Amino acid sequence: MIVGIPKGLLYYKYYPFFNSFFSELGAEIITSQDTNKNILNEGIKYCVDEACLPIKIFHGHVSQLKDKCDLMVIPRIMSIKEREYICPKFCGLPEMVKSSIPDLPDTTDLPMYFYDKNRLYKWANAVGKKVTKNPIKIKNAFNNALKIQEDFTSGINEESFRLKVGLIGHPYSIYDNFINMNVHKKLNDLGIGVITEENVDEESIDEETKSLFKKPFWSFTRSSYGSAVNLVKSNKIDGIIYISSFGCGIDSVNTELIKCKIGNFPMLILKVDEQTGEAGFDTRLEAFTDMLKRRNKIESNLPTFGEHIYCK
Repeated sequence: MIVGIPKGLLYYKYYPFFNSFFSELGAEIITSQDTNKNILNEGIKYCVDEACLPIKIFHGHVSQLKDKCDLMVIPRIMSIKEREYICPKFCGLPEMVKSSIPDLPDTTDLPMYFYDKNRLYKWANAVGKKVTKNPIKIKNAFNNALKIQEDFTSGINEESFRLKVGLIGHPYSIYDNFINMNVHKKLNDLGIGVITEENVDEESIDEETKSLFKKPFWSFTRSSYGSAVNLVKSNKIDGIIYISSFGCGIDSVNTELIKCKIGNFPMLILKVDEQTGEAGFDTRLEAFTDMLKRRNKIESNLPTFGEHIYCK
């Protein structure tokens, strides 16, 4: 059996689990290409206009794979942390794709709860039976895939740069270089290092979110808010760049929460959709990094606390 895995949405976070699971079951795995203009155009063709850019791109990845596989992995990820949820579009993703793209192969559509091993195994057992009827093989493949996922580490922390920014946003906005127009490389070329939220531990993130009026309902709100505030308070960054998808309700709330908490600390919000031009994107990046460099130069020339001269 050939299993198709689209390189979209939370693929960047959970691909070790999916790749390991289906490989150990004996399936041949094919993935779509890295996101490109053709995939975006296919996504725009099939997806509803109101969807955000990452959802449209996921449709494009599915369209590229649909005639090349026997089983399409469309993960219905409901939750990645207990008592928290993620974007509602994830919950209805299989129906959204199947109603938009014709002639699809068999697809996965059962709910996935990545924080609960028993509930996740229900998904693995049902999906695994599409590949093999051997329950022991499915169980072993699941356990090995879970261990590989738990051992998987990601994130960026460039300590060699004098100036660093916290690159904040949903994983697919941060790690899909087509969506973010290769912002990581562009920042490096401008002399700016990058640190991402994976470098802030869960305890610190949870501690920062305690100051909010209520516990965040969305996992991405909790992780982005908590990591951004922690990086600022711990003086690990000189600014924040938030990659936001136009029309994303979670982002619209989260960016305001962060701005209210950090006050005058430098923060640039880059909203992206299928119409975003790279020239304007680059201009905003250059202006923001120039501001950071001027700010750092001024602050480095200020007297230390004991050297302040107070004027009447």
